[in-house]
Amino acid sequence: MARAMLEYTKTVLHKVSFDVTLFCKEVQKALTRLLPYEIEELKKFIQSLIQQNPELNQCLIYLKP
Repeated sequence: MARAMLEYTKTVLHKVSFDVTLFCKEVQKALTRLLPYEIEELKKFIQSLIQQNPELNQCLIYLKP
């Protein structure tokens, strides 16, 4: 079940990656819903999205420990 939430979160983040504000809100929601090891995998996914859309790097502040 938890794995499904991670995949769902990745899908949502990919779909809202056109809007930095929405993307940041979804990142914040994801951090409250996912388990610690899933958050690490999510960070890698977000890094790959930032490679494609550099403006999304504003959301990295939410991923800092």
